[in-house]
Amino acid sequence: MKRHANTLYVTSQGAYLAKDGETVAVRLEEQTRLRVPIHTLGSVVCFGQVGASPFLLGFCAERGVPVTFLSEHGRFLARVEGPTSGNVLLRREQYRRADDEAASAALARAFVAAKIANSRANLLRACRDRPESPGVDALRAAAGRLGSTLDELARPLVLESVRGVEGDAARLYFSVFDYLLTQQKDAFFFRERSRRPPRDNLNALLSFLYTLLRHDVASALETVGLDPQVGFLHRERPGRPALALDLMEELRPFLADRVALSLVNLQQVKGSGFTEGESGGVVMDDDTRKTVLVAYQKRKQEEIQHPFLGEKTTLGLLPQLQALLLARHLRGDLDAYPAFFVK
Repeated sequence: MKRHANTLYVTSQGAYLAKDGETVAVRLEEQTRLRVPIHTLGSVVCFGQVGASPFLLGFCAERGVPVTFLSEHGRFLARVEGPTSGNVLLRREQYRRADDEAASAALARAFVAAKIANSRANLLRACRDRPESPGVDALRAAAGRLGSTLDELARPLVLESVRGVEGDAARLYFSVFDYLLTQQKDAFFFRERSRRPPRDNLNALLSFLYTLLRHDVASALETVGLDPQVGFLHRERPGRPALALDLMEELRPFLADRVALSLVNLQQVKGSGFTEGESGGVVMDDDTRKTVLVAYQKRKQEEIQHPFLGEKTTLGLLPQLQALLLARHLRGDLDAYPAFFVK
């Protein structure tokens, strides 16, 4: 099993990354605040006004550690990495499948089925943990309807129908998402999903976590030799990592939504850590962002037994394992893609 590689998140504004021997050095105000050995890193993510030396970027590229630059609030700016890895025959097969609507629909059904099942698991988990709480009947009803939606995906569907099922299931899931929030209801509530920009505290939190997950999934796809830009469920657009968006669908409820709910319900984040910007979008302050990053990293270090491989792994390796299984399917080693279903 591959060693779990960490992501170095740099959020301090004005920080500068440099090569120091075999380590990545983080410097701030002319002082070295942190050194991280390159062999322990899977990637580096920089938020806002963070610079990096050319020598450090080349060092990371040589060692297969991509460096991603995001805006202070998580919008993707750029990514620096070494030569594309993987077999060109694998990518050619990926492109062929993407051009074949029936083949795309089959993979899209797998992604969507796992997303719906894992979303349903979140609702049922809340019902088990808090059987007397307000909204439990609505949660059970929504879980039942999501179960019926899964039955729809059991039969072959054209791609547009799969997309329609996914959209309907997402609206149903989020229609009861507010019942999953048990604390700080005045500051954290859910009315509807809003993005670009997020219009309330919870949407800002979810969007930030989804950005982190998308980065991890895109890196995993590159590592196994797949093209993150060419997907099956999501339509291709310039600069849009369609395959990363495809693969992260099944992982969102388990890796991102649960972190967001835990942070709010355990009161690890506060409403005071969110402010409305000039554009009307809500953003997190530095301390809140660091709290979220720490919680996300801790979540990635938790262990489970992979439902298909039957091996123990960390949650942080799930994007890598699912990308590997997708590559094996496209190569013809697996008859179908085994999406990740929470047990």
